Amino acid sequence: MSDLVPSANAMPMAFRLSSLRNIAAQPAVYRALPALGGMTALLLAGVAWYSFQSPTQRAVFEGLADADKAAVADALQSAGIVHAIDRSTGAITVGEDDFHKARMMLAAQGLPKAAPSGDAMLGALPMGASRAVEGETLRSAREADLARTIEAIDSVKTARIHLAMPEPSPFLRDQSAPAASVMLTLQTGRTLAEAQVRAIGHLVASSVPGLGADQVSIVDQSGALLSQRDTLDDRNLAQQAQIEDRARRAVASLLGPMVGAENYSVEIHADLDPSESQSTRETYPKDDRALRREEGNKTSGSTTTPSAIGIPGALSNQPPLATQVSSAPGGKLTAPVQAEGQPPSAAGSSDETYARSFDVGREISVTHQPIGRLRRLSVAVALREVKGVKTRTAQDVAAIESLVKGAVGFDATRGDVVAIASHAFAEAAPVEPVAFYDKPWFMSVVRQVGALIAAILAFFLIGRPVLRALRGRAQRGKEEALITTNLLGVTKARAPVTLDMIEAAPSYEARANLVRDFVRQDSAKAANVVRQLMATTPNV
Repeated sequence: MSDLVPSANAMPMAFRLSSLRNIAAQPAVYRALPALGGMTALLLAGVAWYSFQSPTQRAVFEGLADADKAAVADALQSAGIVHAIDRSTGAITVGEDDFHKARMMLAAQGLPKAAPSGDAMLGALPMGASRAVEGETLRSAREADLARTIEAIDSVKTARIHLAMPEPSPFLRDQSAPAASVMLTLQTGRTLAEAQVRAIGHLVASSVPGLGADQVSIVDQSGALLSQRDTLDDRNLAQQAQIEDRARRAVASLLGPMVGAENYSVEIHADLDPSESQSTRETYPKDDRALRREEGNKTSGSTTTPSAIGIPGALSNQPPLATQVSSAPGGKLTAPVQAEGQPPSAAGSSDETYARSFDVGREISVTHQPIGRLRRLSVAVALREVKGVKTRTAQDVAAIESLVKGAVGFDATRGDVVAIASHAFAEAAPVEPVAFYDKPWFMSVVRQVGALIAAILAFFLIGRPVLRALRGRAQRGKEEALITTNLLGVTKARAPVTLDMIEAAPSYEARANLVRDFVRQDSAKAANVVRQLMATTPNV
């Protein structure tokens, strides 16, 4: 019994469905249903087309403040550029086709607003500010100007600088040196060369008094320390790579035009001496001296009468006696005997006193061997033997070896090695062609074709059946409208009633009226129908 009683939830639903059927059974609605169905089909096709036609979204700017996001969104809306805000990241995105247009338009309007410059910060400093506020403002202005300068580098997207500058004080004997840290956000897919990192460090150091380049730490957005201090091993490796690269370029420029860029392979190894030595040598050349100091007291002989000497008196004023020379036995001459009180004779006498000092010559040579001295250079070259070309002879290989030795600066005394061999190279693996579905134009074509197919399917699977059903219902409505009922209940049939019309009646009342009209127009046929129904109905 309970199965025959409808539930409470089914009653309102059935009531709603009956209400909708009654509304749809009205003639005005019947006539409007085909148009509504066609519009619905076109709308579905348009939605499908738009969903497939919507371009790939690309973020215009990321990490903006809310105020900058509002300004950028207003500018894009004023320019008529369709944009959206990513729910997960909050970035403003536009279609890939409008990306560059949006960036240029926003750059022309100065959006997003950049951080204030140093001049603006100093100009906004209020009157009567304390010394601490002035110092912090000056430091912030210097940081902002340095950041704007570093952002002029192509690979740098944004820069942020922090300066640690101690307060000068005359009461401190030892003061800490200033330091700086630089945070760089690089462009997508870009890196900084080592020379650029050093340039940024020197740029910041030269802008702050007392700051050295080794006290500047530079970090990128991934947290990698870019300003690593160069060690001795790093310098040696860099010098070795530089020497090898220079020799490799020399060999490539020589062999490229001769055998072809793909017909040779070269490897170079430079052996550097990582030690540093310094020697001093002092030598004294033979027979190499110079007079440094000389003192002398030289007295020569004279024939003039000597001047009076001795104690003044009668004897001293007399001239000396003449010299008497006598011959001694053996043929020797004896000196004359002088009188007492007489000075010695000056004739033929000589008195010389000298004190000479000499400096011995010497040579001091200092030899300094710097770090990274090239001890030996090894060069290996493999020449490719091309099929169908005459094999190189030993003379040809020797000629090429001589050219390579001249190109790399071969030094036999240093122990350099140059090895050249001619062999057949292994065939390179064939490059697989790029599949058509991996090409950039494929996704665009798929998007276009998919949108067209979706629109066609929406029309044929949804729109056309709806139109056909609405057209059939409208036709049945017209047929029912041919039967009108007057105020007295007298019906006037304008068209014969058929069994199909009775079965397709939308409501019980319309079916009952059609049955009455069917009985009136052909009672015999109606009796036959009732007789057939009674014959097919089983006896209870």
